[in-house]
Amino acid sequence: MVGRDARPSSPELFDALVRGVTDEGVDIADIGLSSTPMVYFAVETLAAAGGVMITASHNPTEYNGFKVCREHAIPIGIASGLAEIEALSGTCATEAPAEPRGRVRRADILEPYVEHLLAVGSGRPALHVAIDVGNGMAGIALERLLERLPLRVERLYFEPDGRFPNHEADPLKSENLTDLIEAVKKSGAHFGVAFDGDADRAIFVDDRGEIVSSDLMTALLARPRLRRSPGGLVLFDLRSSRSTPEAIEEAGGRAEMSRVGHSFVKATMRERDAIFAGELSGHFYFRFSPTLVADDGIAAFMALLDVMAEEARPLSELIAPLRRYHASGEISRRVKDPERLLSEIEADHGDASDISHLDGLLVQYPEWWFNLRPSNTEPVVRLNVEARTREQMERERDRLLARMEHAAR
Repeated sequence: MVGRDARPSSPELFDALVRGVTDEGVDIADIGLSSTPMVYFAVETLAAAGGVMITASHNPTEYNGFKVCREHAIPIGIASGLAEIEALSGTCATEAPAEPRGRVRRADILEPYVEHLLAVGSGRPALHVAIDVGNGMAGIALERLLERLPLRVERLYFEPDGRFPNHEADPLKSENLTDLIEAVKKSGAHFGVAFDGDADRAIFVDDRGEIVSSDLMTALLARPRLRRSPGGLVLFDLRSSRSTPEAIEEAGGRAEMSRVGHSFVKATMRERDAIFAGELSGHFYFRFSPTLVADDGIAAFMALLDVMAEEARPLSELIAPLRRYHASGEISRRVKDPERLLSEIEADHGDASDISHLDGLLVQYPEWWFNLRPSNTEPVVRLNVEARTREQMERERDRLLARMEHAAR
């Protein structure tokens, strides 16, 4: 299965990918302009051996590339096959094409995909919502989906345009949510949602125009899933607020920490038979079937509609009880030697109640915790701190930042 976003370079990459794959004697089903979750759905539904989404996700227009998965939409990353594919691609380029060459056919999966989204939840509240697609790929399915829902919608930038003329398709940056927040406040919408460029992430804004962090949304969206699967396992990003696992357990679920990254989350969900997961980045993961585990921004939107139908209260009221602690948000700093920094800071915290190396360094005390994660691609360390009081969070944050600044010299 091959899909692509609307970036100007996507057709050229599609043509090159088709030549390379069909030269190997492998058939391609082209689903055209699509989102990454549509490719995942197509791989599973049409029993394909794998899939490629041509996209650079939330990155600016000049970037592009491939998101690759195997059967059942299992992701392929550097540690799970991508390095081998890179090595093989060099040898394949010098070989003669296979006989017979692979064939290309068109596959239309939009209607089945919309039905797939409608099955996420049964709630159909008649709400007023604001939706910012950011000229990305969520609009492909949303237009058809919204015809089936009793919603009044404020539409922002639904037209696919890979030049992203209105703002970057990265809703994790607060400046890219300005138009959505204004639309919610001006129209009196019950909530707002913004999608990233390839629609596998969603960030939500409540009825007051306040951004809702995705760790709290993970706890909220888990509720209807736990009502259907009491005692089910829900995974949460290790950077999440302590209120996330607390709320999952209060809803009758089991909460388990996961390292960051969609390939790790999906693998853990499969291994541990988890029913749902969420990351601070706005990725929300669903067990759609026994064999399909995937992240999908529009599915998260449907899951919130399900919550709103059951709870019948404003989103701000639903989230308020989860704001129990004070968080720094993620802070990045360049350092000369990330591993040495983590080792030195760990030595400073030998009295901590718990220290984990699940992903970077996670240090926990009864009243506060912090996580330091080195980047995989650059000499950058990312810090998250949370405490019971704002004063303690700021004090500990500033101490750690001072150490990070010193390590940068």
